[in-house]
Amino acid sequence: MIYHKPTIKINLVGGIVSAGDLYDILSAAEKAGVENIRFGNRQQLYFTVAKDRLEELKQGLACVNVSYEQNEDNHPNILSSYAIEDVFYTSEWLREGVYKDILDLFDYKPRVKINLVDKNQTFFPFFTGNFNFVASDTSNYWYLYVRFPKTNIIYNWPSLVYSEDIPGLSKLLEELIFANKDKFYDQPAIDGNLLHKQASAEGDFVIQPISNALKLPEFKLPYYEGFNRYGNKTWLGIYRRDELFPLAFLKDVCKICLQTRIGQLYTTPWKSIVIKGIESVDRDLWDNVLCKYRINVRHASNELNWQVEDLCEYGLKLKNYLVRKFNEEDIRTYRLCFAIKTQPKTGLFGSIVIRTQQDIARDTPLAEEHFELLYTKGFNPNSKDFVSFKKGVPKDELAADLIELCNIFYELQSRTDVVSVPVYLEEDNSMKAEEKQLDKVYQCKHCLTVYDEEYGDELNGVEAGTSFETITTYHCPTCDAPKEDFALLNGKLRAYIIDEG
Repeated sequence: MIYHKPTIKINLVGGIVSAGDLYDILSAAEKAGVENIRFGNRQQLYFTVAKDRLEELKQGLACVNVSYEQNEDNHPNILSSYAIEDVFYTSEWLREGVYKDILDLFDYKPRVKINLVDKNQTFFPFFTGNFNFVASDTSNYWYLYVRFPKTNIIYNWPSLVYSEDIPGLSKLLEELIFANKDKFYDQPAIDGNLLHKQASAEGDFVIQPISNALKLPEFKLPYYEGFNRYGNKTWLGIYRRDELFPLAFLKDVCKICLQTRIGQLYTTPWKSIVIKGIESVDRDLWDNVLCKYRINVRHASNELNWQVEDLCEYGLKLKNYLVRKFNEEDIRTYRLCFAIKTQPKTGLFGSIVIRTQQDIARDTPLAEEHFELLYTKGFNPNSKDFVSFKKGVPKDELAADLIELCNIFYELQSRTDVVSVPVYLEEDNSMKAEEKQLDKVYQCKHCLTVYDEEYGDELNGVEAGTSFETITTYHCPTCDAPKEDFALLNGKLRAYIIDEG
């Protein structure tokens, strides 16, 4: 992340902010000459300020007791899926009070990324955090998946975690990881069982055995813009193509919320905001403020399914360029999501990744850039197993190659037989290539997700090295198809294990 001027980051914990608190933040920023606000991938708030107004801003934020970081991200925001509760789905037990009770118990500022998400939704990423808590079927108990910092090594915590223990366990795990970086931080191999043993010895937490392995829903990104009915009320989603929300507009939004007794606003990992609980009688107020600031709330769906690094103008320009190309060709992107990576280990969420192959900090003209295209195993955006599709792709060929990859995805979706994605890779000494014999690799005939006996399936509680034939009951982690719908593959597959952080 490159800071050209003082950049302020404010964590909106869990993506939840009261209208009054946001109004106070905006007022302090406005007095310091700030005109636009951004939201980040982890539901945080960003804005830049002129150097000669920085002290004025700091004083204003201090007056309203708001914590912030300047040109730093040492304390990542805690991400939660509460923003879409009752909007896109209704949880069995995970309600507003549970989220807030957990968030209120955090008495420290985490140095690692923490996710709190419901297992039945697909709008929020599951494993982009370091401590990924996923709500189970048992009331007030959560699965925990530890993704060790600066790695893609994921450890499935062997027991469920009680809601009220999440803050304390997170604090203990963070302390153990940072005190033992040679074992748990940015290492090529990590023993998750050792971390569990140390945490169990030092902490006393309520535990519940895991009776059912976590099963995630098939990825579908709901349309999250505009006015939409739920129950007898309306919610409003607002996305900005340039990621810039006019400060004056957001202040008016807060005023309407306060006027109509809407207590909170919500930010999302797609850098949008959600306002819930709009009454029919108040609809004109919202229409008027959108008209006043010329806010468009009906973008094409193939523009909404992109992840770009925070404060990355380069990636944003590239995204908008590719979206225009997709629109020209009328390309379908349903059930896909894209990520643009310009830096290593940013951990973005995406089933297709466009990665720069030069250092953008050198201000290389976009036309001279080359890119690598990757996709995740089974095109599952929650997977961290990446396969290289093409490398050294110039900008003028990038859209065509992306369209080709999209077409491969839909061709595979339409087949009833089991077909392996035809990917041919050149040798590359800069990456580690592992050649696997496919006589021990099985593939789901519905979504093409692969079960590799070498790696097992930790998310479903299957240890590495487990023979597929010996598994009594198994379901596809992507589409929930039964074991009987997997078929043995033949030939060779060359997969690149790529550290996305």
